[in-house]
This record gives sequence, structure tokens and C-alpha cells, in this order.
Amino acid sequence: MQKRRPVTIDLNAIKAALDRPGRPSSDFDLNPDAVLPEGRKLRPAGVLAAVVEGRTELELILTTRSSALKHHPGQIAFPGGKQEEADADVTAAALREAHEEIGLPPELVQVLGTLPPHETGTGFLVTPVLAYVGEPFQVLPETGEVAEVFRVPLSHVLNPDNYITQSRRWRGVMRTYYTVPYGPYYIWGATARMLRAWTDRMT
Repeated sequence: MQKRRPVTIDLNAIKAALDRPGRPSSDFDLNPDAVLPEGRKLRPAGVLAAVVEGRTELELILTTRSSALKHHPGQIAFPGGKQEEADADVTAAALREAHEEIGLPPELVQVLGTLPPHETGTGFLVTPVLAYVGEPFQVLPETGEVAEVFRVPLSHVLNPDNYITQSRRWRGVMRTYYTVPYGPYYIWGATARMLRAWTDRMT
């Protein structure tokens, strides 16, 4: 099978992708036999998919979560978290959390738009907020939540050829999920699923 050529990634391409139709995603997309609880209440959350200028191309900011956290310890994630009462919306939540977690000043962030929300197996409805940071800033990880802040080439995580589906047992049943590894970083689960939704919009 002939592989698709990598998509040229720039801000115009991202903005054009946001104008295309999309649909919500879920941790259960690859598991059609999963039974979801009736009447479940999902907690709104926002994550910031912030891109910055790298040496040769746009790069995406990601974090490794602290191993001490209750939810998803040690996993790779976007900066972000649940919407609090003081937040105007999920975008405000994503900006606040990014400031708290990695020291990104909200005034440096140019919000480009949002992707449809993603339902997680832990009961959150997460909205990815796509954004551009055109100026450098001092990364200040909140050590109680963030073990590491790093960047990956945007062209890597938005290339469908780089995605792999894998499976593992979770709560007694086999679950299939996306991964998009990069070097020593094993990007999987909800983060990879949201990135895959973004990838589908780009292509």
C-alpha cells in the first residue's frame, strides 16, 4: 500500500482544518462492544494543544504527568484540566491550567479554535483547544502535577502513518487504543485519540 505524503503543517492549514466538519471522539471508539453506563454525567474539561516555532517546523507542547497523580499518572498529556466554577468556559480552563502547569502566560496564547469534545473513560468531556504561541516563554513545570515538559514535531503527530493500534486489559476487559510513539515518548490513550481526531481533520 502506498503511504500518504506528510501534510504540510502551518497555521493556515490548521485554521482550514478547523473549518472542516468533525465529530466527537471517545476512549471507546475502537471498542464498539464497550457498554457505557446509562445516565452518566461527564465533567467538562479543556486541554491546550499549543504549537510553537521549532528550529525547522512547528512543534507541539506536551507534558508527562506526575506519577503521584490519581488520574493517568506518568502518562503523556496536553496541559489542561477540568473546568472550575470561576472559568468562563473550557477554553478559559485550558488557558488557566496551562499557566498553572507549565507557566505559559495566557496573554501569549493565540487561540485558533477547538476540536469536538472527547469522552474519557474516567468521566471527563475534554475539549482540545488549538493554539499558537509566537513568543518564547520560561517553562515552569508544576512539580506536583508535571514531571516533564517537552515538544514533538507537529508533522509527526499529525501524520496518519505514524499511528499504531494496540490493546491491553483494562478493568477486566481488553481495550484497543491509538498510539503515536515519538523517540522515548509513548503517546497513547486519550491524548493519542485527540491527536488522531486532529489528524483526520488535517487530511
